[in-house]
Amino acid sequence: MPHDPHNSLTSAAIAILAERDPYEKARASRQAAAAWREGTLRLPVTGDPAPPDRPGRPERPELRLPRDMPKRRKGYSPETRIALMHALAHIELNAIDLAWDIVCRFPAEEMPREFYDDWIRVGDDEAKHFLMLADRLAAMGAAYGDLPAHDGLWQASEMTAHDLAARLAVVPMVLEARGLDVTPAMIDNLIRAGDQDSAAALQIIHDDEITHVAAGTRWFRHLADKRGWSDPLPSWQELVRTHFRGQLKRPFNVPSRDLADFPQDWYEPLADTDWF
Repeated sequence: MPHDPHNSLTSAAIAILAERDPYEKARASRQAAAAWREGTLRLPVTGDPAPPDRPGRPERPELRLPRDMPKRRKGYSPETRIALMHALAHIELNAIDLAWDIVCRFPAEEMPREFYDDWIRVGDDEAKHFLMLADRLAAMGAAYGDLPAHDGLWQASEMTAHDLAARLAVVPMVLEARGLDVTPAMIDNLIRAGDQDSAAALQIIHDDEITHVAAGTRWFRHLADKRGWSDPLPSWQELVRTHFRGQLKRPFNVPSRDLADFPQDWYEPLADTDWF
């Protein structure tokens, strides 16, 4: 008997990915997470529709190559804080799509239900973060879409669409872990600028991202064990070298990475080295 597509986690994820309006995308993410917790969505199965190659995007912001983005000004003037909140909102919007893409792209891996619990919670968190940052922009007299944004974030999804291990290695364990490194300094600077509300929003994001990195490390180890890799560490390093275009940059936020069960001996050997 065919599976009913109307209560499919896959169909919910694809609808979120296809949604162009950023606020509707965030709301749909939160609604789908609530439906999952209520038990009304079935697990993805082989044969479900494939997710789109690219998610839906609004007409604004204008998307540019990273090298074509204006340089962010130093200091924490109102204009600079708007630019920061806008850049972070763009990251969180992409993170919504990255979370739901991992939910529906790899059904052939036959991951346990707890895998979906984790990544649906991540998608819910990222939507919460986007809406928080949108509220901060509104309080500053701005809105998401007012400034250009770079289109490099989705490349991590495109480069790892063929392999769940590569996706876990790069998205949560490199990109989200980098967020743990840079966010505390942003929080300190916002507090010094007197913007306690933005600082509080970034603290919530930082603390949630510890759990996201932890999910990445946990499921990478699970998959390594499932594939019979005797030591997941060199496999992770090789996947990062192959699929991540950039460098792992110091300084690392070792205490937060430790809370995510992400040991220093995994990432330190890759720091400040260019393997391209």
